[in-house]
Amino acid sequence: MATERVTERPDGTREHVIERDTGGTTYVDRGGSGMGGVLIGIAVLALVAIVAFFLLNANRNDALRTDAVSSAASSVADSAATAGGAVADAANSVNPSK
Repeated sequence: MATERVTERPDGTREHVIERDTGGTTYVDRGGSGMGGVLIGIAVLALVAIVAFFLLNANRNDALRTDAVSSAASSVADSAATAGGAVADAANSVNPSK
């Protein structure tokens, strides 16, 4: 005949003991409380949040860089048009017949 008992400790761990009359063998099964899985889950969630933050920050920096380059190109185009107009005006003032 087997005697079986389960003991729960204050830290949440359980100890499952089975005593059999055949040979006096005692089996002790110490089960975990499952906190390891919870800690791994929190660590994975934190890692995902950190990676998402860096990816969003990189995307924002790329957008700012693209806007800056576009603004500079527009400014150069405006300067070239102004310079072209000034050259045309100067050429017309030197040779008014054209």
